[in-house]
Amino acid sequence: MKFLDLAKVYIRSGGGGAGCVSFRREKFIEYGGPDGGDGGNGGDVWAEAAPGLNTLIDFRYQQHFFAKSGQHGMGSQMTGKSADDVVLKVPVGTEILEEDEETVIADLTEPGQRVLLARGGNGGWGNLHFKTSTNRSPRNANPGQPGVERTIWLRLKLIADAGLVGLPNAGKSTFLAAVSNARPKIADYPFTTLHPNLGVVGIDGHEFVMADIPGLIEGASEGRGLGDQFLGHVERSNVLLHLVDGTSDDVAADARTILLELGAYSPVLMDKPRVTVLNKIDALDDHTIAERKAALEAEIGGPILLMSGVAKLGVTEVLRALWVRIEPTRRVARDEPEAPWRP
Repeated sequence: MKFLDLAKVYIRSGGGGAGCVSFRREKFIEYGGPDGGDGGNGGDVWAEAAPGLNTLIDFRYQQHFFAKSGQHGMGSQMTGKSADDVVLKVPVGTEILEEDEETVIADLTEPGQRVLLARGGNGGWGNLHFKTSTNRSPRNANPGQPGVERTIWLRLKLIADAGLVGLPNAGKSTFLAAVSNARPKIADYPFTTLHPNLGVVGIDGHEFVMADIPGLIEGASEGRGLGDQFLGHVERSNVLLHLVDGTSDDVAADARTILLELGAYSPVLMDKPRVTVLNKIDALDDHTIAERKAALEAEIGGPILLMSGVAKLGVTEVLRALWVRIEPTRRVARDEPEAPWRP
């Protein structure tokens, strides 16, 4: 299935049915009076977060979602049938934006969460509603209200506990494949990862979700490369895992590039807890490891973990460091009181 995290959608709610102008005409009943029924309501357009979806690819092939109009009213005080609603099934974590791609209408972060995007028009009144003591034979009825037409954007931000960031070929996909059942594409050339990958990671009896996004390069925040298109997928993460390629000649400059791009994209990413790891230590001798670890610590201003995703050296320590930062968020979620039940 092709991954798609941005889609433009055109929606329109249904118009209300028109009210009916009718008079009762039956044998032996003189002056039956008005009996025109009301029109039915038009269909609404809703968006609902559905579990089991992880891409917006369905909206590549269908962009128009129009609800039907309500049925017109009829004689004998018969109300027209209201139209069915149209529901857009979207993945959990989908943001709904206005046409300007900036104004957020709703953020669907829980399965089953729904939001009304366009309300259908009310049906018009039949002439029965206009009967008065001085106007006993009204010959007017209301037309139904028109529906609402709008253009919206759907933007998917994957919900993961930990997000992987780093330059291309830093070993992110290799690490994800080593610690989970995910099978991302792995090769010895840059930009192997072209779309985000999710994996469920287990450590010491605990599980959390990790997201791998395409590698960042200098100028990513200005549109270079692929990574800036997918940074939104790690915005929801509780912790970032920053992998630095230990075989690089200047690990400090590599780390600085990633931090600058994160800060240029969003201050929210810079404020997230980070675990910085010097990767690929299996390809280095002890002296080089110590030298590059010291340079990286001086640049980051904090502790650095050592790891090799291929040889699985130090992987457990990295996962435990991530869980230490994820576990408090799980505790807060468990302690939050449930919303009161409403009929």
